[in-house]
Amino acid sequence: MAEIVPYAIWAVVIVTLASMACIAVFGIRSLVQGKVNTLTAGLTMMPIALFGVLGLAMGDWAHAAILTVLISFALTSAVLLLSGLKGLFGA
Repeated sequence: MAEIVPYAIWAVVIVTLASMACIAVFGIRSLVQGKVNTLTAGLTMMPIALFGVLGLAMGDWAHAAILTVLISFALTSAVLLLSGLKGLFGA
């Protein structure tokens, strides 16, 4: 069973990279076709850029991935909170 673990890890890495590539390609395509706002496309690709910057800066890609997820969750929570407060106070 232990001999299958490296193959499973590589399968996850390949699927993750393929997913990130699809997000980038279809985001750029939608941007070129005018289906999405430039800001929306940029914010959608922010985790990919954050992961790349953190990975290159830290040199530890696993730690960079964990930090990317945590930062993305924190930013999403902050934006949802601010959006809720904006709706609550009618601004």
